[in-house]
Amino acid sequence: MDEREYIEANRRHWDSVVATHVESDFYRVEEFKAGRSKLKPVELGELGDVRGKTLLHLQCHFGLDTLSWAREGATVTGADFSGEAVAAARALAAETGIDARFVQSDLYDLPDVLDERFDIVFTSYGVLGWLPDMRRWAAVAAHFLKPGGTFYIAEFHPVAWIFDDSPGVDDLRVHYPYFPPAEPLRIESNGTYANPSAQVEHRVTYAFPFTLGDVVTSLIEAGLRLEYLHEFPFSTYQFLPFTHETEDGTVRLTTHDGSVPLLFSIRATKPA
Repeated sequence: MDEREYIEANRRHWDSVVATHVESDFYRVEEFKAGRSKLKPVELGELGDVRGKTLLHLQCHFGLDTLSWAREGATVTGADFSGEAVAAARALAAETGIDARFVQSDLYDLPDVLDERFDIVFTSYGVLGWLPDMRRWAAVAAHFLKPGGTFYIAEFHPVAWIFDDSPGVDDLRVHYPYFPPAEPLRIESNGTYANPSAQVEHRVTYAFPFTLGDVVTSLIEAGLRLEYLHEFPFSTYQFLPFTHETEDGTVRLTTHDGSVPLLFSIRATKPA
């Protein structure tokens, strides 16, 4: 298979899970409609005041974070390769009366679809592992920034993805590669992180392991100036079975707490 075939397989999967995600307890859509923000303290604290700024959200899924940034005062555009996700995002924006634009496009093709520059380019949580080419990703992010604009990502740490996440595993055990293999990882499973018992039509996906060095170097090569790279001993979601949610809402390792990074964030700017 070539790159396009991998991406198309992933797109079919994401199209098939949108309805399940919208209805799931994981996303709490009804709470969002009632005013609850989908954003986490990490990105709210680090990205700061977005009032009056234009914001492009890459890989936005069905738009809860995008719409949450609109509630914070940003003028928002969300982009995703799933037509079902974009349709759901537009419907949610219409239902809640939130002014937002959503664009369907493969990330790498987005510069051919959207002719605009933004004050902020944002992306977060579970996005990078779907991308076969980190350098092209960073180039797209840089392309859409105005001079002086801000790029921000909060993402699960690539070290956390190397551990065995099979049912019944209760401690750290290396199972997946940290460094990118010659071919992507083929994953076939029913269910979804938002509803493990769901019946999913398109069950095969392809994951592309990445290193933290890949991310940093790609952003630098794209011409962005890094302000910081932060690493955290907690996550915002329980994406590993041997973690637990704490009283402050963060998710931590059940054993070895504090010994492994679970999350990272990067803020960078495009030189004026």
